[in-house]
Amino acid sequence: MSYVEILILRRLRSGPAHGYELRKRVEQTTGVVLHNNSLYPALKRFEEAGAIEGELVPQRGVPPRRVFRLTESGHDLLRSLLEDFPQDLADSDEEFLTRLAFFHLIAPEARREILARRRRALLGRIAHLDEMAKLAAVDPEEPYAQRLLDFQRRQAENEVAWVAELAAEEEAS
Repeated sequence: MSYVEILILRRLRSGPAHGYELRKRVEQTTGVVLHNNSLYPALKRFEEAGAIEGELVPQRGVPPRRVFRLTESGHDLLRSLLEDFPQDLADSDEEFLTRLAFFHLIAPEARREILARRRRALLGRIAHLDEMAKLAAVDPEEPYAQRLLDFQRRQAENEVAWVAELAAEEEAS
């Protein structure tokens, strides 16, 4: 599963919603635009797994709407998805930032492990950028390549420092 599924379940944690309303909640709170081809298959999978329940709610003058609500199993699934952060996802900004946004919903040990994995991924990214910079330095036809790599390295270094601050706060609490 991906961060999109986490966003869907998290919005349903706030209360029942129909598909369109759920799409709008996610977009308004995160800026992520959900498309029907990702939203409705996810809702179907969650319903089949018992994580959500759908109910047809009658409306005046229009067809009934299917309204979804999170079950107790869905709460557990959300927490499990948030805590599940394998190293191969740790380099994904979307996956990391989604989990970070909902750190308050997961155990402190899981938060510390997520931060440690992100740090390792960032250090790997920096090493990769350093290797690429060596190659770019010998190519005079690409004058902006080196500048771009330097910028990306600074971004990664800044995030390593920020992740270290977050980890220190977690250790202190």
